[in-house]
Amino acid sequence: MKKMKLFCMVIAIVMSVVIVLLICFWGKIKTLYTSLNSFKDENLAYTFQHTPEIQPTKKINKGEQSFDFQKEDNSPLIDGFTYQDTFYSSETFIEDTKTSAMLVIKDDVIKYENYFLGGDETTLFSSNSMGKSFVSALMGIAISEGYVDSVEDPIGKYIPEFVGTQLETIPIKACLRMASGIRFDEDTDMSGFSMRTLMGTPAMKVIAKYGVQEPPYIYRRYISINTEILGAVLTNATGYSLAEYMEEKLWKKIDAKEDAYWTLSNGKELAMGGLSISLRDYARFARLYLNEGNYNGEQILTKEWVRDSMDISEEYSKPGANHNAYNAIGYGYQWWIPEGEEGEFMAIGVYGQWIYVNPSSQVIIVKVSADPDFMEKDYELKHVEFFRAIANSLT
Repeated sequence: MKKMKLFCMVIAIVMSVVIVLLICFWGKIKTLYTSLNSFKDENLAYTFQHTPEIQPTKKINKGEQSFDFQKEDNSPLIDGFTYQDTFYSSETFIEDTKTSAMLVIKDDVIKYENYFLGGDETTLFSSNSMGKSFVSALMGIAISEGYVDSVEDPIGKYIPEFVGTQLETIPIKACLRMASGIRFDEDTDMSGFSMRTLMGTPAMKVIAKYGVQEPPYIYRRYISINTEILGAVLTNATGYSLAEYMEEKLWKKIDAKEDAYWTLSNGKELAMGGLSISLRDYARFARLYLNEGNYNGEQILTKEWVRDSMDISEEYSKPGANHNAYNAIGYGYQWWIPEGEEGEFMAIGVYGQWIYVNPSSQVIIVKVSADPDFMEKDYELKHVEFFRAIANSLT
């Protein structure tokens, strides 16, 4: 009888603890469940068009005026393109890669715009890792304004959690170029990082414990926590949140047409890829870089920052660096640089999000998708050839 009474007491205590934990963490558990459900293959297209309704976000307000591209009737796209001696039909490629929307602009004129899986020109599409290129732009602005002294500054100068750790002396530039040397694997460690931050541990405290596996600038390893570090440098140095800084210093200045939203993780903007932006506003951002950081006579980004952002002269930055599958395309300051002589650059996000800019032909292409097969072999290189074929057809 006593054993039964003791057992019941233990069960009661355990249940009480579970109830307390559920009460304390219910909001985070609900957010986790919503996130997992949102990323099921069948839900991707809806999720990437409705993220601000699904996840906690912070609004980035547009300004009082907007820049409008000229619009023509849709030009017919190219029939297709060739990659490694195989011809791919444009129509089939767009369908097979689960394209949600696509926009082609030349010389500030919209040549082609189409929405395939719902949405229209006002729909806000999730950036995923295309958002990293926006963080890079904000870093360039923060340096030009004197909030951050230099890309050579150590990250420990701005992030107190790193003081006394192996990460303290890593330069900002190494994080920009995905060559920080931090001991982290994007494929195996990201779920643990996300879970710990979701449950309330500050991101920089989590990252501070990873340590390093080689000195900076030795090996290019694409790890999204590099961009989280850049976000923390920006917020600590400027005193703004990322959304506030982007609204004041970038979004209103390029005359964006729609408000944007930045997804929050543990109450802070997800620097590694949490923006929701309209198709045409992605193009407005790309246009800023196409014009060497200048908008209507105002130098929002210095020419030097734009130039340095595309610099892949170091061995670890070049296409094919380290014989790593992630490195088939070159990498600058959070921008992807394909091999070639046309000065092209791209922002890329998981599940098939693209901003492609070709300065030689003055072409901008934005393609957003909901493609669960985005990790297929040569997926990115096929897209480069697709975009090049379109750009060349318009010259």
